[in-house]
This record gives sequence, C-alpha cells and structure tokens, in this order.
Amino acid sequence: MRSLLGRIADRVVQALVRRVRDHSPLDPRTSPATKLAIAAFHADWRARARRCELLPQGLGVGARIFSQFEEDGLLLYLDAVLELEHCTFVDIGAADGINSNCANLALNLGWHGLFIDGNPQAIARGRRFYQEHADTQLWPPVFVEAFITRENINQLILDAGFSGPIGIMSIDIDGNDYWVWEAVSAVDPAVVVIETHIEFGMRNIVVPYDPQHVYPGKHPDYFSASPVAMLRLAGRKGYRLVGANRYGFNLIFVRRGLYEDRVPEVSLDSVLTHPRYRARLDRFDAIKDWKYETPE
Repeated sequence: MRSLLGRIADRVVQALVRRVRDHSPLDPRTSPATKLAIAAFHADWRARARRCELLPQGLGVGARIFSQFEEDGLLLYLDAVLELEHCTFVDIGAADGINSNCANLALNLGWHGLFIDGNPQAIARGRRFYQEHADTQLWPPVFVEAFITRENINQLILDAGFSGPIGIMSIDIDGNDYWVWEAVSAVDPAVVVIETHIEFGMRNIVVPYDPQHVYPGKHPDYFSASPVAMLRLAGRKGYRLVGANRYGFNLIFVRRGLYEDRVPEVSLDSVLTHPRYRARLDRFDAIKDWKYETPE
C-alpha cells in the first residue's frame, strides 16, 4: 500500500513539475524574438560581406546572450561573414556549458558540439539543462566529464565522436590553455577563442606545463601564457589574430586563408587597449622571478 501511494505521489509531483515548467516564463535568451533578431543580424552581415560592403574595423559587434562577456556577438558575426561550413563546436573547460562561448551556437543557431569539463556537478547541471531545453532535447550537445591535460585532450575529443574540421573551438581552463591548444590535433577548427593572461603584458612567456594544475594553483596569477606567446602559437598552428573581447584576454583567431579580405588580421596592440589591461600589469611584480618558458 505504501509503495502504491508512493508511486502515486511521485506521479503527482512529476505532473506538477511539468505543469510549472510548461507555464514558466519564456527564457528571453532563446525566445522567438531573440531568434528572429539573431537570424536578421546573421543574414544582414552575410549579405553585406557578399556584396563586399565595408565591414567594421575589428569585431565591433559584440553581444552577450549566454557568454560571460560579448563573445556571442563576435562569434555570430564571424559565422556570418566567414560563412563557416561546419556547424560544430568543441568547448574545452566549458563548466556547465550554459554560460559558455558556445551555448548560443547550440541553442539559437542549431549547432551540435562537445562540452568538456572536470567538474562533475557542472557537467550534470549542463547535461540536464540541454536535455530538458526545447531547442536541444532531441539532439543535445555531448558532455564529457574529465580532467583535461595535453596528454588526453585528443582522445577525449575522438571518444566523444568529433574529429576533423569544425566551426569553433573555445578553450578556457585557467591553467594549461596554451599547452592544450598546442596538443590539439583531433579537430581542425576554423575559429579559435582562447583565454590568455594579460597580466604578463607583452612578454613572450608561458608558465611551464603542470598536468596536475588546478586554479588558483601556486598563485592566482601564475598560470597560462602571455598574449604574445599565444599569438606565436597561433601563427605556428596556421591562424591569424582577428580580435578579442573588450578586455583583451579572450583572443580570437581565424584559420589563415579563410576570407582574409572580410576579416583581416589585427595587431596585438589593437586588442589590448582597455584601461583594465594597463591597470593589471603591476600584478606581475609578485611573480616576476618565478619560472617561465619562452617559446619560439
């Protein structure tokens, strides 16, 4: 009898949850109005690019929908004018994949992709969100819970079913970002967004690889690579710098040869102009005598 009552109670609760969810306010981030605005923006910039009309200097069309800063708008712009062929993404260090550089691609543009993170609670939260969301419940992104290293990154990607050309790759792991990107070979992204450490200024330095690193590590400012080092790595891997978020620490690279007339290469100086960049340079003083590598 108790078991029967328990099952009945569970069904009542589940029905109430569904009713509340079905009648809850529409998420403005994925509302019809948002989707129509995105579609109009996308179509307008693609048409302008095809007509060879003057495009903005740099990527001055940022907007935040799901991303932490204005990366959503920057990536939407790049997808439009670069006419990205492969609507897939790989997000390395994605947390729950919701406040992510790639969430807007999945939810509002219909892209498929992979979210990788080492936090089991975040992965569970993200997996549940996308499985229940009306825009992705039939074909949700792939979630992988794993501690990311340069030794395992390619196998993680391949085991999740991704390889070869993709549209966008985002890397933000607060530590070995440089070394992980250097190691990635399983996928060939057209666009790469990667966090760099602007507190290192214009020095060509990288914190030595530590496969056990977990932020904040030995010091909250002792991790990752300088913008100069990341730019040089990008060049070796066949990419050009095309912009950054307004604060300059999320650099955006595009594979060389891809519509360079529409999205030209920019200098590192041009994306490190925000006052916050200058204000944080003195943070390097506390760790200036620590160990660094100087890549070629």
